[in-house]
Amino acid sequence: MWSFFARDPAKDFGYEIGDLVPGLEEKSIWQLHKGKKKGGDQDVSVFVFEAKTGYESLLDTAKASVKRLKTLRHPNVLQYVDSLETEKVVYLVTECVEPLVTHLEAQKKDEEKKLGASWGLYQVTKGLGFLTGDCGLSHNNICTSSIYVNRAGEWKIGGVEYMCPVTESPPRKSLSALDVYMPPELKDSSTSHKRHGPKWARDSWGLGCLMWEVFNGPLLKPSCLESPGKIPKALTPAFNQLTNSNVSSRPSPADVLTRCRSTGGFFKNSFVDTMLFIEEIQIKDSTEKNRFFTGLTSVMDNFPSNVCKYKILPQLINAFEFGDAGSAVLTPLFKIGKLLDAEEFKKKIVPCVVKLFSSKDRATRARLLQQVDQFVDYLSNDVLNQEVFPHVVQGFSDTNPTIREQTVKAIVHLAPKLSYNNLNEEVMKHFARLQARDEQGGIRTNTTVCLGKIASHLHPQVRQKVLIVAFTRAMRDPFHPSRMAAILALSATQGYFTLKDCATKVLPALCALTMDPEKTVRDHAFRAIKGFLGKLEKVSEDPSLAEQMEADVNAASSSVPSSLAASWAGWAVTSLTSKFYRSKPSAGSPTPGATASGEPQSQQQSSNAASPSTEGPASLNRRTSEDASVDSGSGGDDKWDDQDDWGDMEDDTKGNTGKSGASSKEPVSSAQDGWDDGGWESFEEEPTNPSEARSSKSTFESKPAPDTRPASSSNWGITRDAEEDFFSSATRLGATKQAPKLTATSPKQSPSSENAWENDDWDNWGTGKGTTLSGKGDSKSEESRQQREARRQQRQKELQERRAARQALLRAVILHITVTHLGFFHSFLLHTLGLKKPPLLAFHWCQNEESSQKVPPKGSQSWTRLLMAPGRRGVWCPDLARCVHHRNEPWAVTAFP
Repeated sequence: MWSFFARDPAKDFGYEIGDLVPGLEEKSIWQLHKGKKKGGDQDVSVFVFEAKTGYESLLDTAKASVKRLKTLRHPNVLQYVDSLETEKVVYLVTECVEPLVTHLEAQKKDEEKKLGASWGLYQVTKGLGFLTGDCGLSHNNICTSSIYVNRAGEWKIGGVEYMCPVTESPPRKSLSALDVYMPPELKDSSTSHKRHGPKWARDSWGLGCLMWEVFNGPLLKPSCLESPGKIPKALTPAFNQLTNSNVSSRPSPADVLTRCRSTGGFFKNSFVDTMLFIEEIQIKDSTEKNRFFTGLTSVMDNFPSNVCKYKILPQLINAFEFGDAGSAVLTPLFKIGKLLDAEEFKKKIVPCVVKLFSSKDRATRARLLQQVDQFVDYLSNDVLNQEVFPHVVQGFSDTNPTIREQTVKAIVHLAPKLSYNNLNEEVMKHFARLQARDEQGGIRTNTTVCLGKIASHLHPQVRQKVLIVAFTRAMRDPFHPSRMAAILALSATQGYFTLKDCATKVLPALCALTMDPEKTVRDHAFRAIKGFLGKLEKVSEDPSLAEQMEADVNAASSSVPSSLAASWAGWAVTSLTSKFYRSKPSAGSPTPGATASGEPQSQQQSSNAASPSTEGPASLNRRTSEDASVDSGSGGDDKWDDQDDWGDMEDDTKGNTGKSGASSKEPVSSAQDGWDDGGWESFEEEPTNPSEARSSKSTFESKPAPDTRPASSSNWGITRDAEEDFFSSATRLGATKQAPKLTATSPKQSPSSENAWENDDWDNWGTGKGTTLSGKGDSKSEESRQQREARRQQRQKELQERRAARQALLRAVILHITVTHLGFFHSFLLHTLGLKKPPLLAFHWCQNEESSQKVPPKGSQSWTRLLMAPGRRGVWCPDLARCVHHRNEPWAVTAFP
């Protein structure tokens, strides 16, 4: 029992006392230690006072300080957590802080230090206004040793050992090092027990001393205050007033805040404005929040990093979880995320990102896809494949072209972490559809680019089936940037092709492009042909190199081809891995905010200036019709906003002059920046002179047929077997008969048994049912030809029926008109009805009173309205009204062809 009363209470203290924190030394009665709550991970600060011999009187001062701090609750006052008092020691536990002196020494950047000081001094001034104005207390110890800074960069008022009511004289300070901060009116012993000036005078003097020390270092003697030193000019007037020897001239803390927050004041800057908005964010409306988050990214560059991580970031997360900030928080969220280490990023930002991917807001999804490279490294494979990818894959089928294109680009960053099924089956399925059937030329182009970039992550057997088929298909695309991207992708991935495929599939396809209407396409085709021929020539001279040339064919997950032939394709590898095609905006291109509203696909398609030609074998004129629309600056069929930066892969044929070929070194102007010379090797070569450019364009340019079909429905002039060309069969809309089904096997065991690029029906994508490819090509081609012939005959029959209908009786609606110039009216009907000979007109005078009352008013356009045979629209002719004499004599008119 006696042991219970004799034990040391400090042993039951609930906090672990850590290392000593420097910075206080002889200017405080306390020693500051790092601390942590026992059984938890809460970091705290522990102020320790030990009663040493000769300093027993200070024990009461320490206990009074603890009692005073416990009763003060204010955002700008050091937060009390816990305490413990014994006969010889006092423990004071507060929020985790560090001395201001230590904090200032750690700041290296001048701009960052200045912004931090403006916000810190603002907080101290506001805290003093609370103490002197609301609490009627005088601190009497304002200096750098009584100010502490938490990890969020907030300055807190501590050191309340000498605090007293404003009506009382301050207690005598036991530490001589603090005498340098004593106001001049207290140094005269004869008047030291009298109150001088306003109630804030003593703390105003201390605030001036604090300002001087923040910018000039420790205050060694009072005379140093006579010169502002390094204090900023915007703060100098306030400093001079605060350190005025006349106590009546010293402003109150509230006056200092008002003056320094005015225009040009030291507290009037983007950092203080941001901090004040964040403190009041709960009472702001959604419009103000969105405006704030949108502009936050541009002003954060000079903000102290600790403020961004521990002050701004929590507010961004709260705004996302409990507010309606939407996608506006994403950009600053990811920018601050760069300051976090891996564990902090996974703990704070990844949960928000995963939740945002399920959002239905298109603007949010678009921004996530645009910035996927900033957080994909922090996503675990399980989280990516199970929680994120199911939402990402929906973007491939979105009606908004921007979402589809951003989804394609995001796959480049996601591919290394995707599972076999997600990458080799799901992604390939959607890539096949986009490359063959998407009406946007830019999306088809970027799908080819992306496929070339992720080729190293595909399964070897999938690569063998997909790459050549996809790239050769793109080489027949009417959109010429797509053809150029296909050549680059084919060359960049040449290490994944067998020598036989190079000779029998790649080179024939490239040779067809040597007659391409675009010179840049021809140049790249010749360059690629030389490379592939050189590769085959080396093997022909030394057959032992064949195995080394094909070393990467069956290699899994190699970054770039490592075979000997990779050297000649270096230009293509560099180009393909550095640029995406950037779509040119048209004058009426909708902004992301407008396109995010979810317009129907049909409306978006109708606004396109041109679409890929698909009528039979594509002629040169038809192949370039889409290119011409892009060259003319209309944006072609790319109607989404160009603010989503996909790189510089644009054609720049408009108005270019200079040397042609890869050797051209003249830079392209920014207005016509396109296929970047540094990355895409000048995709759009410049013609020798403007006349050549005009003649070339006039030769091939033509207007596309009005009944154009999707790009996928045409073979673009090249006939292939169904086994060779997956797209021809996969995109055939009229096919109804499916190939015999094979026994389903695991993709892991046999990737070749099921691959989206070789299925004959789009409905079989992802069903796990493979289709037989060998021996069925001829029958399927014949069946397809028969179906096309049947549809053609049906259309001819419908056209004949329409012609016959037009030869039937064409009657005009009874028009209550009076005709004085029958010859003109006769000619008018002849021209309007499109007859080869004049019609027989029968006029009947309507005399009844009822019909006379229906005569239209004079000058009415309804006098001239003519309703013709079914299927024909009404015809209006304003000139007819001039030939009508208005005498209220109605006539019934019937026209016989």
